Amino acid sequence: MSQVGAMSSVVDVSKEPPLGIITINRPSALNALSLEVVNKLIEALDDLENDSNIKVAIITGTERAFSVGADIKEMVNLDVAEVYLRGHRRLWERIRRFKKPIIAAVNGYCLGGGFELAMACDIIIASEDAVFGQPEINVAIIPGEGGTQRIPRTVGRLLGMEYVLTGRFISAYEAYRRGLVNKVVPRELTLEYAKRLGRDIAKKSLLALTLAKDAVNSAWETPLSVGLDYERRNFIIALFSEDGREGIRAFIEKREPRYKL
Repeated sequence: MSQVGAMSSVVDVSKEPPLGIITINRPSALNALSLEVVNKLIEALDDLENDSNIKVAIITGTERAFSVGADIKEMVNLDVAEVYLRGHRRLWERIRRFKKPIIAAVNGYCLGGGFELAMACDIIIASEDAVFGQPEINVAIIPGEGGTQRIPRTVGRLLGMEYVLTGRFISAYEAYRRGLVNKVVPRELTLEYAKRLGRDIAKKSLLALTLAKDAVNSAWETPLSVGLDYERRNFIIALFSEDGREGIRAFIEKREPRYKL
C-alpha cells in the first residue's frame, strides 16, 4: 500500500493491485473541493494512470460525504483569472483524459461539484444514504463543471431543468431510477462493492478497456455517424491487437485468457 502527497492528507491513495483507491479526506469540510484537494486529485490520477499494476481507479469520500462540491469560502476570495487558470476545470480535464476505468463509490452527501465529480466517472455505486443534488442555484450561481450538461442528457431536459432550477436533493433510489447511478447498496458495502466490480473489470485486457471507454464516451460528444466510425476504428485496433488475438484463442480453447496488458 502506498500514498500520494504524504505532506497533505486531504487526498489519500491506496493501491490494491489491480485497483487504485483515491479517498477525498477532508471530513471537517464534508470533503469540499478546495484547490489543494483539486491539485492532489490530479496528482493521484497521474500516479494511477502511470502505474502499470493498476487497471481500475476508485474515487470515494469519508463517512459523511463523498463531496459537497467546491469550497465556497475559498472561491469567494478568488478573482476571475485565478478561477480560470487555477480552478477546478483542470481536474475535470484530467478525468476526461484518464484512460483507465474510474468508479465512484458514493457515500453521504454528493452535491454540486461533488455530484459533477461522480458523474465524470465511468460508473457510480451509491450507498443507501447517499444524497445527490446541484444546489448552486440557492446561492445565485449555477453548476459549472458539467451539471447542466450531464444531468439533462441522462434524465431528459424537463427533469434536468427541475433539478438545476430548484437545487433540490435527490435520494440514492431516485438517482438510481433516473439512471444517474448504476447501483444502490447498503452503506457498509459501498466501497467493497466498488472494489468487487473493479476487480471484475480488471480481469479484462487494459487495451480493450481503454478502447471501449473511449468509444462509449464518444457517444456523448459526437453525432451517431461519427460515433459509429469511432467505434469501428477502436474495434479494429482491439481485434488485431495481441490481447484481442489472445482473447479469441482463449475463448475457442475454453481457457482463461493471458492478457499482455
